[in-house]
Amino acid sequence: MAEKMKVLFCSSEVAPYAKTGGLADVAGSLPVALKEIGIDIRIVMPKYKCVNIEGDRDLLQGKVWVYFVDNKEYFHRDYLYSTPEGDYSDNLDRFVYYCKSVLEISKREGFSPDIIHCNDWQTALIPVYIKSIYSQDEFFKNTRTIFTIHNIAYQGLFPSEEWEKTSLPGELFSIQGLEYYGKINLMKGAILFSDYITTVSPTYSKEIQTPEYGFGMEGILKGRSDRLAGIINGIDYSVWNPAEDKEIPQNYDIKTIDKKVINKQYLQTEYEMEIGRDIPLIGAIGRLTDQKGWDLIAEVIDEICQLDLQLIILGTGEKKYHQLMEEIATKYPRNTSINLKFDPILAKKIYAGCDLFLMPSKFEPCGLGQLISYRYGTLPIARQIGGLADTIIDLTQNPKNGTGFLFREYSGRALVEAITRAINFYRNRKGWRNVMKKVMKLDYSWKNSARQYLHLYKEIKNLPTALNVR
Repeated sequence: MAEKMKVLFCSSEVAPYAKTGGLADVAGSLPVALKEIGIDIRIVMPKYKCVNIEGDRDLLQGKVWVYFVDNKEYFHRDYLYSTPEGDYSDNLDRFVYYCKSVLEISKREGFSPDIIHCNDWQTALIPVYIKSIYSQDEFFKNTRTIFTIHNIAYQGLFPSEEWEKTSLPGELFSIQGLEYYGKINLMKGAILFSDYITTVSPTYSKEIQTPEYGFGMEGILKGRSDRLAGIINGIDYSVWNPAEDKEIPQNYDIKTIDKKVINKQYLQTEYEMEIGRDIPLIGAIGRLTDQKGWDLIAEVIDEICQLDLQLIILGTGEKKYHQLMEEIATKYPRNTSINLKFDPILAKKIYAGCDLFLMPSKFEPCGLGQLISYRYGTLPIARQIGGLADTIIDLTQNPKNGTGFLFREYSGRALVEAITRAINFYRNRKGWRNVMKKVMKLDYSWKNSARQYLHLYKEIKNLPTALNVR
């Protein structure tokens, strides 16, 4: 009987223990899916103040061991990476400590991994350590590394004066190493030293090789394009399931899809909008930032609110958008509901109750909102970018296979045009109902992504090592 593939999965946040964004959802779901297809996988994350676990390990969903790196000075804080005033000044110290601890925990537990799967800049030193200060360590001689970029905008940049904290040889602070315009760039190190790089969608893997979306890393990524792939994230179908979701007013499935409207009427009633099943209700959930396209929404918000639709927004973000949304709530009280907060229960009610889900992102590595909205029979309106381009087929261009409404040009005009197409199609009740059923049948569970990762792990295990710096 063949020995199981051993994978050490490294992430600075893992749901449900600690979360600031989508990375935590991936790290809390993908390892479980990998375990279920036969991989011997373990997770290592920091033990933050919010991690309410006795001891230094726990079983995630009763299936995957999670090891916690505990250091009260570094991790027992109110926030994970930064306060509202800015990043913690000792973030390099904190994540150097974490990366070194990952490798020492692996040795302590006698868990010699075939693959160490790293995620984002906080884990970026691990591949560098494996190829440099651990290069002669017999324990890791057959270990390969994967580095997954969830968002290339966040690279882990630090002053050159802090180089000694990394414990890396001085020659690695160079243009061929981790130096980037006079600073230390941790992500650059991971891109250069990992045996393979992945991103969270095929389109995003191509976009980050261009100046527009590469954030300065495009040239290095282009040079490693033979070891770069994109795999779409999944979502946890046990969490996002309208048939059994206890957080929504009315459960439904494909066979009882007509009951979905009860969730819409609940939102209209609860949030004091005009009640009516024939008014298209559009939802938007997430950070109110330029990246998520809020500058476009701001540009045409009056025009949008004057269309025959309703708008419910949930999220927090930049102050200028908070002020704008408060003005909109006052100006259009009967067809808008503005909720400037974090509320996961309301989020589920929006996915279940809305007809359409808005994602006009400037860039979007994968996007989970469109995958969740499919699960609830809600159609996305989105920019044709990154993972959105990979998971949404435009209904106007392809009525037979379409799953939502896309626009390409990053402009308010293009956004309004896509919304107008969507609400016009909404009038075709029979056609709309058929598309709702179609998107609810789509499978974006972690099973598919996990199989792709397993295939990649096997391929990487047999690759010659990428670099061997001593």
